[in-house]
Amino acid sequence: MTSWLSRTLAKAVLAIALLGGGIAVGAAAPPNNATPPSGTVKSTHGAWSIICDTPAGATSEQCVMMQNVVAEDRPEMGLSVVVLRTADNKAEILRVLAPLGVLLPNGLGLNVDGKDIGRAYFVRCFQDGCYAEVILEKPLLDTLKSGTSATFIVFQTPEEGIGIPVDLKGFADGFAALP
Repeated sequence: MTSWLSRTLAKAVLAIALLGGGIAVGAAAPPNNATPPSGTVKSTHGAWSIICDTPAGATSEQCVMMQNVVAEDRPEMGLSVVVLRTADNKAEILRVLAPLGVLLPNGLGLNVDGKDIGRAYFVRCFQDGCYAEVILEKPLLDTLKSGTSATFIVFQTPEEGIGIPVDLKGFADGFAALP
């Protein structure tokens, strides 16, 4: 696991819960120098893991589908990509944690199989990074399910976008398995 991910996963657990995910999860493997996350990997679908936990005070288990990725040429530039269902089961959300230092007004770009999909805007920053999120409406969900690779683009300057590849292998199966 990269040093950026190692440093931020424990903090991302708390921030994901604070942003309404309601679940405290980390990656499949805990950071080297942190307490292991309380979530449990229930299944793996290609590059995606289904991670579940019963948060304090909750009456039922809550799950997310997650993948952690790093830019090939910039090991300090990593993302945590999370798909979750809202507590009322009325919508699915794609939430991405980017490191501090990204240019917020440019948002987070998304390209799937060479096609520009658009941008999501950052909604909040914590000490571990900044979050962008969108509702996974049917057209975007179908694009992710049928795609083979996605590239999330963060900006450090208005002109300099950094593409971070995300493997979509297993996305459709993982989404179908997400409770």
